[in-house]
Amino acid sequence: MKLKDRVALVTGGAGGLGQAIALRMAGEGANVVICDINEQTLETTRAMLEDLGAQCLALRCDVSSSAEVNAMFEQIDARFGTLHILVNNAALVPDKPHDDERRKRHYALVTQPLPRQSLEITRHMDDAQWKRFWAVNVDGVFYCTRAALQRMEPQAYGKIINIASIAGISSMGAHSPHYSAAKGAVVAFTRAVAYEVAGANVQVNAICPGGVLTPAFEHYLGQQSPEQLSVFKQVLPLGRLGKGEEYAALVSHLASDECYLVGSIVNASGGTYI
Repeated sequence: MKLKDRVALVTGGAGGLGQAIALRMAGEGANVVICDINEQTLETTRAMLEDLGAQCLALRCDVSSSAEVNAMFEQIDARFGTLHILVNNAALVPDKPHDDERRKRHYALVTQPLPRQSLEITRHMDDAQWKRFWAVNVDGVFYCTRAALQRMEPQAYGKIINIASIAGISSMGAHSPHYSAAKGAVVAFTRAVAYEVAGANVQVNAICPGGVLTPAFEHYLGQQSPEQLSVFKQVLPLGRLGKGEEYAALVSHLASDECYLVGSIVNASGGTYI
């Protein structure tokens, strides 16, 4: 119960990795706030958290809107009075059919003896794609961090964990330049803010996951041929994706008082990027 009586906010906490993190924090004794744009899964996850004995506040919030973020933090104040832990998990990920095709071309290029060639991505990207990824994945992290620090710095205590990606520190991932740029910005933001606020006893760190074995990813893998799965696994030294519970355990440690890390960017990719 190393997070007993702490108040933790997990953005994008209604499903996938966010849900796994929220459940882990509840299991460690925290009271948990989750926000998401999917109201149905919000209620499902809220019930799961309360079954673990946690007090839970489930809020619909689009983190790309500073107004919605500020309103959410006002509701957190009204319910719990403060915030001790922020996990910036909400993000857009490349999960459309054209992203799948791009992913396959990329993996083929790094695992097979093909002639060198361009993946032809950036020159075809439109403004809307770029701006939407930036709004959620970067602006959202900034808005939530700013609001959290307005509470953490005066109380001289806080933990902020940003969920970046190996796409932000390497050429691996789904190879989506807009996603990589956004996650790279999260990495740089983490280091800058960590240095800024460490003197106020607020610790800021980030993890860079590789693939996460969410239900959606399991569904995706189930649609691939044996040959495609073989190519995919060649870029994974452990031969498998990381489980949500494994990533959640790392986040829980970073959120605890057992953690001495400040400004660290933890490469949690199972060796995909070394």
